[in-house]
Amino acid sequence: MSTGAPAQASRRATRLRDGLVVILALTTGAVNAVTFLRLGKVFASVMTGNLALFGVATAERDGEFAINASVALAGYGLGVVAGAALARAPREGQPTWPRRVTVTLAVELLVLAGFSAGWLVLAGHPSGGGQMVLLVVVSAAMGMQATAVRRLGEMSSTYLTSTLTALFEAMAARRLPPSWPRSGGVVCALVAGAVGGGTAAVRAPAAVPAAVMVPLAVVLACRLPAALTRARSR
Repeated sequence: MSTGAPAQASRRATRLRDGLVVILALTTGAVNAVTFLRLGKVFASVMTGNLALFGVATAERDGEFAINASVALAGYGLGVVAGAALARAPREGQPTWPRRVTVTLAVELLVLAGFSAGWLVLAGHPSGGGQMVLLVVVSAAMGMQATAVRRLGEMSSTYLTSTLTALFEAMAARRLPPSWPRSGGVVCALVAGAVGGGTAAVRAPAAVPAAVMVPLAVVLACRLPAALTRARSR
């Protein structure tokens, strides 16, 4: 094997990882559009936004809005705790895509399947207690995804303010970092996912499960074979 082969393999693995993180952002955009439009005008993954909305609701004495923001925050926190237990902390010398990341995302898909089942049972128009349950469940799924992606390194598929900041700084300096395709990709994917999820929520509620689950399922289809092979070899 030539000395350049390991480096080429590493670059391919990094490009694949980055592409899969971009795909995950499609789910994030779809989920946030659905929760904002149908689950109480809050977000499932943008917790800083929810904290601001909570402050606005408190100032306006809007108890229902404040409860929605609190429920989303609680669900997200539960997801982060569960995701941290599954994904574990990054460690030196880990693979580009650790098996634990795949495991965590697989559990997230199961959580989203539960959300989707509830969504369909409620005919895409949840209210009252049903709305709260769905909001907790889908926010937990986003917390799990956020934790899983953090295991991969300094990147995110769920909260992108720092990603946007880095892109704007790079443009101002006229020096794009090597990670700019992933950074730009997740931002564009988030918007595209929101368009798809928002359109489904408003015009075709039965399509919401596909909008939120298909991108994640594609990522798992790419990574599960490798994870199973690694598990059998242990």
